[in-house]
Amino acid sequence: MSDCTHDCNGCDKECSSRITFEKPHELSRIKRTIGVVSGKGGVGKSLVTSLLAAGVALEGKRAAILDADITGPSIPKSFGIFGGAEGDDMGIYPRESRTGVRIISSNLLLENETDPVIWRGPVIASMVKQFYTDVIWGDVDFMFVDMPPGTGDVPLTVFQSIKLDGVIIVTSPQELVSMVVAKAVNMAKRMNVKIFGVIENMSYVLCPDCGKQIEIFGRGKVDEVATDFDLKVLGRLPMDGEIARAVDEGDVERLASKHYLDAAIKEISK
Repeated sequence: MSDCTHDCNGCDKECSSRITFEKPHELSRIKRTIGVVSGKGGVGKSLVTSLLAAGVALEGKRAAILDADITGPSIPKSFGIFGGAEGDDMGIYPRESRTGVRIISSNLLLENETDPVIWRGPVIASMVKQFYTDVIWGDVDFMFVDMPPGTGDVPLTVFQSIKLDGVIIVTSPQELVSMVVAKAVNMAKRMNVKIFGVIENMSYVLCPDCGKQIEIFGRGKVDEVATDFDLKVLGRLPMDGEIARAVDEGDVERLASKHYLDAAIKEISK
């Protein structure tokens, strides 16, 4: 239908594009669900997702991460979580981090975390749905969905099967940023999903002597892009050895005290 807005609430028309959102497990009560998206890979979606979850947990909120990047999962390692998720006749139980962040990821269902996930799109999309419907999340204030990059099968499945309260777009300071952000913005708009704003990763390096911000990739385009698409800039993450070490050591939660993404957390909490 040419006039379809993809907003099926209150619409009584029967059409092939009608969206029916999945319901979470009967023992799950999820107050707010936030997608973390980008138009390309390698910009730091998983880092941003981890920092957002750790940040809201630091504020005493109950946080969860649904790792929808089935073929490239990295969330468990960032939190130092290894070994499999457990389940019973009721469903699957997420693993919990040191600060109580609840996590489910394909890595937690593999015999070895280095085993590749060689599945076709429909199977991957089905697993994402099961992470939402079959996992016993319990009471959650904020669920963050770490999306795979791009606008293909799995991101589309998330938009069409999980009721998102909004998305945060992650980008990096490159000349291609305008095109990359445009893809994510246009997909969110077509699916009638709110965009909270944009976060720029690898934005700058801090000089160890004077503390000056050095933009080694040149002046970032995030402000210009935010203006073009009427978006809020919700944060800029530096290229910092401490961040890399924390993620590699499975201790990303210690970065929450740095308050990198306070503006983003404040925005999604409104």
